[in-house]
Amino acid sequence: MKTTCIIKHIEDNSLVWFEPENQYVVIEKITGIVLEQVHEKIPIQSIIKYLVKELDIPLEKAKTFVSDVQDFYRKSTQTYPKQVDLSEKKIKPPNTFEHIKYYHIDDLVVKVEYASNIELELVHLKFAHLEATKETKETHTFRVFRHSKKIYLLVNNDFIGSWTAKDVHYFQGKFSMELVQVLYQKKEAEWLGVFHASAVGKNGKCMLFLGDSGNGKSTSLALLQAHGFECIADDFVPVDAHSQEVYKFPAAISIKRNSIPVLLPYYPILEISEEFHLKQLDKHVRYLPPVNELSPNKMPCDGFVFIKYDAKAPFSCTQISSVRAFEKIVPDSWLSPIAANAATFLNWFSKQRCYELIYNDNSEMISEVHKLYSDEL
Repeated sequence: MKTTCIIKHIEDNSLVWFEPENQYVVIEKITGIVLEQVHEKIPIQSIIKYLVKELDIPLEKAKTFVSDVQDFYRKSTQTYPKQVDLSEKKIKPPNTFEHIKYYHIDDLVVKVEYASNIELELVHLKFAHLEATKETKETHTFRVFRHSKKIYLLVNNDFIGSWTAKDVHYFQGKFSMELVQVLYQKKEAEWLGVFHASAVGKNGKCMLFLGDSGNGKSTSLALLQAHGFECIADDFVPVDAHSQEVYKFPAAISIKRNSIPVLLPYYPILEISEEFHLKQLDKHVRYLPPVNELSPNKMPCDGFVFIKYDAKAPFSCTQISSVRAFEKIVPDSWLSPIAANAATFLNWFSKQRCYELIYNDNSEMISEVHKLYSDEL
C-alpha cells in the first residue's frame, strides 16, 4: 500500500507531505493530529470524542471539524492519471552542434554539445572554469538543443526532458541534477533534495545560507570564502538521502555588478573577468570559481541561515522557528517525491538550527558567522 501522507509534529504546528503532488503544507497541530488519525483510519466517532475532550468544544462543532479534515485529506491524497507525451522521446537531435565543450570534474570528463549560443549561455557560464583546454576522452555526453520552441536535454543519448522558454530555470536545475548524478554515481532517488542556497563549509561541517535574489547571498558567500570558509556549493545544493550530507557542486559563484567594488580587494581577477548580461533576468554578472579543491566531497549540515544585507537595518542574528524556516525553504527547493525520502527530510529538517542574519557591515557579518560555526551563540 502506498504511503500517501506523512505528518511531523513540530513546535505548535504539523508539517505534512502528500504523495500525489509531492506537496508540503504547514497546518495547526490539532489539525495535524486529527489528519493523522484520519490517515490511520481511526474510527470517526473516536476522533470526535477525542476532539470534544481535548478542545472542550460542543459535539456538533467537533463533527464539523473532523468532516472538514476528512475533505482536506481526500482532496490532498486524490490521484490523477498523468499525461505522458511519448512522442517527445522520438525527437532526433540535430546533425551538428555549434559548440562542444569538455569539463574536467574530479576524475570525470563531461562532454556537453550545445546546438547554438542560446543553449550555451544557459549552462556554460557557470562551468567555464572547468573547461578542458583540449579535447579528451569523455565519460558522459550531454546534448542540449531546441526543437519546436522547446529546450531538449539528452544524457548519453537518453531523453531526459523538454522545457519551454518560460521554464528555462527548471531545465537548468535538471541539467545540474543530471550532472550531480553522474558525478557521484547516485540516481535521483538517492537524493533527499536540492536547495536554492549557498553551502558554506568550515571545520568539516557546513551551513546553508539562503536569501531572496538581491539580498546579498552570493556576495556574502564570496566574502566568507575570502576569509577562510569554503564554498561547497552555490545556488544548487544537493543533499544525500541516506546520510543527509551536503555534497560539493562545482558551479561558479554568480557575482552581480553592484558587488564588484566590495569584492575586488579580495578577488582582483574580477576586474578583468568578462561580464555577461542575463537577458531573461535582466542582470549583469561575472563568475567567480569556487575555492574548495581541498575540501571533502561531502559534509554534514549544521543549520540554515537566512541572510540579508540591509544598509538601513541594525545588525541582528537571531534563531528563528523551524516552521518559519520551513515555509521559506520548501517553495524554492526540489524535494524527493519518494515517501521514504520525504519522511527522512521531515525528520532531518526538524533537527536543524535556523537563524536569520541581517547585516550592514561585512566585517561584523563575517565575525558572526565564525561564531555560528563555533557554536558560540
